[in-house]
Amino acid sequence: MNVATSELTDNELILGYKEGDYSCFETLLSRYQSKVYGYIFSVVKDKDIADDIFQDTFYKVVYTINSGVYKDENKFIHWVMRIAHNLIVDYFRRVGKMPIVPNRPEYDIVETLRLHDDNVEKQIMRKQTNSNIRKLIKKLPPEQRRVVIMRHYGRLDFKEIAERTNVSINTALGRMRYAIINLRRLAREYKMIIDL
Repeated sequence: MNVATSELTDNELILGYKEGDYSCFETLLSRYQSKVYGYIFSVVKDKDIADDIFQDTFYKVVYTINSGVYKDENKFIHWVMRIAHNLIVDYFRRVGKMPIVPNRPEYDIVETLRLHDDNVEKQIMRKQTNSNIRKLIKKLPPEQRRVVIMRHYGRLDFKEIAERTNVSINTALGRMRYAIINLRRLAREYKMIIDL
């Protein structure tokens, strides 16, 4: 691109990124990372959780753009914030505690207990999924395996992974994307249940 990337609109940056200019994505990331991260942290109030949700947000952004699904409507940041918001909601659903039962005759205690049982079942399934994923990770190509281990077990963000593996952030995100695709394929081959 001839023009300095910092002067380009969001849509121009997305187009440049699609055409292979990875500096365009880095410009988008630096343009909005404070706003997106600030919003996430203000809701979850935990740095590690905020880091994870932030990374997952931009992973989804990259994945959607690369897959050609993103629709250019001059609302890039609104779309990114909606992804972040949905991931925050998913996080709170996953860590939901046993609900408090109000002391009212019309309140259905059976329904409350059923919801709690569903959460226990989900926890058991998550443990089984994690066990299956650990087995499948060993079958990934070395570069993909390394990114998955650094991200999920080392809890590194993609910038740190990129630095430690001497690749761009985009390459690290791409390796993660292909690792997930391969894990899903392997799960089908070995008839394992995973939730990715």
